[in-house]
Amino acid sequence: MKKIADIPKRERPCEKLQERGAAALSDLELMAVLVGKGTKGRDVMSVAERILKTLDASQGKLNMEELQKIEGVGPAKATLIAAALEFARRRIRPEGLRISFPPDVLPLIRHYGDRKQEHFICISLNGASEVIAHRVVSVGLVNKTQVHPREVFADPITDRSSAIIVAHNHPSGGVLPSKEDAEITLQLKAAGETLGIKLLDHIIFNQKDYYSFLEKGL
Repeated sequence: MKKIADIPKRERPCEKLQERGAAALSDLELMAVLVGKGTKGRDVMSVAERILKTLDASQGKLNMEELQKIEGVGPAKATLIAAALEFARRRIRPEGLRISFPPDVLPLIRHYGDRKQEHFICISLNGASEVIAHRVVSVGLVNKTQVHPREVFADPITDRSSAIIVAHNHPSGGVLPSKEDAEITLQLKAAGETLGIKLLDHIIFNQKDYYSFLEKGL
């Protein structure tokens, strides 16, 4: 990973945000803006990357103690990050978003496209195809996310979902499904039929492209 000093000035997170807006930044760059600066032994981009990994692994459950174990993150920075995440959660809520076509879910998940590990995501929907919630079910090694139907359906059952859409990123860059991707899709479809929660689609994506099992007739 490049250090902040190795990045051309106009491409550094703060300057990039000021020139192009926050939407142009990756999650890593946004976190670097929040962190502000690193330490003598760890660059701000490195600190931001470790924070991002900790947040991803927590599956949305922020742990202040875990954050403060990261070199360069003290109580003040941990508090700032917690406040920023809670503010975003309150202001930008996906609940009620109606899903009519597979691409409709991409704004909820696209920011996982640049991750170096696979993130398997489940989106719970009500009977009107509106989003109830979306969650990261598992984070795995590159191309080796381990997913079990009980983990995928645990929260949708609590949500009283009528249907789900699942998705995962491909760190390798391509979006064509593997044999394992097809197998887990069939397993989830069968489990959903037993539970009365329909699997509407499985989407594989990266930062620029996506593959929909539904659109391909699979």
